[in-house]
Amino acid sequence: MADLSTTVNGLKLPNPFVIGSGPPGTNANVINRAFKEGWGAVICKTISLDAEKVVNVYPRYAKVRSRETNEIYGWENIELISDRPFEKWMDEFKQIKDENPDGVLIASIMEEFNKDAWIEITERCQDAGADAFELNFSCPHGLPERKMGSAMGENPDILSEVTGWVMSAAKVPVWSKMTPNVTHIEDPTRAALAAGSDGISAINTIRSVAAVDLETLRPEPCIEGYTTPGGYSCQAVRPIALRMCMEIAQVIKSEYPDRTLSGIGGIETGNDAAQFILLGSDCVQVCTGVMKMGYGCVKDMCAELSAFMDKHKFESISDFKGHSLQFFTTHADLVRRQAEAKAAKKSGKMVTADEEWTGDDFVEQSDALSRG
Repeated sequence: MADLSTTVNGLKLPNPFVIGSGPPGTNANVINRAFKEGWGAVICKTISLDAEKVVNVYPRYAKVRSRETNEIYGWENIELISDRPFEKWMDEFKQIKDENPDGVLIASIMEEFNKDAWIEITERCQDAGADAFELNFSCPHGLPERKMGSAMGENPDILSEVTGWVMSAAKVPVWSKMTPNVTHIEDPTRAALAAGSDGISAINTIRSVAAVDLETLRPEPCIEGYTTPGGYSCQAVRPIALRMCMEIAQVIKSEYPDRTLSGIGGIETGNDAAQFILLGSDCVQVCTGVMKMGYGCVKDMCAELSAFMDKHKFESISDFKGHSLQFFTTHADLVRRQAEAKAAKKSGKMVTADEEWTGDDFVEQSDALSRG
């Protein structure tokens, strides 16, 4: 059988499935439950030194459903980072590590543009038992007015400086979590890696408006008749997340081959995870999927990923990590390849199945689609 264990920045994970920062990691009780269910690692809900400034509203979710099956495929949230006292979190970090000494606990942290605050939260979290950090440079709502989250992650210069502050104090691995709400995700990625970040997490949620109620004419989620743009997740974002992870993986492969990538975005099955790993992810994170399916979903995801690996005779995660990156090229190169395949077919030369597909059959199907 396939071996699902993997080592990421020295962190030994029994499988590549990580609870992503958010409601599934909101306190010690649920984090301990996640470890008992078999998750490879858990990232806590993002914490800060001063939780009194964090005030949530209700409702804070809006769901987008399939017209045909009513299945949830899109999920918007306007939930903020943790509103629980920092001291309580430090006590719970110690409790979690006492109960799960081999469990990989990752602290998601966020602060304002203040060097002392970032260094303090880093030192105190690792003293309490955090095995690694994820720097939240990516939350798209709620705190940008305080220059936190995506307001920081959209600026490579600021992101670089803050990453440097954390790296000066961190004794454990550090991942920088990227916002997708930028034109070129490679820019903040390079800034974080150049500042010393051990890895990249991507993507966080996409800034969105889920819907407008056609009866009330109010946008959702609706709080006292009003709302604010939130973060979009679930299956619908997976194609965008795959594209951005591919772009990040190419930067890592060519410029920082010793760094890592934790892929995020609409992962709900083992086959979803396989796609992210094929595009260069060392591990994958699941958040909305846990909210939909429960903590036990990791067992089915592990089984499906294992079946995929057995089918292709992959013995380990490293056997296929990044395998599909080689198949990305430019549009000009696609034109050249298709022309060569068509010429070879016309001359009667034997062509491969891939060449056959990229030749006349593809053109004919494209024409048919264009004609409607």
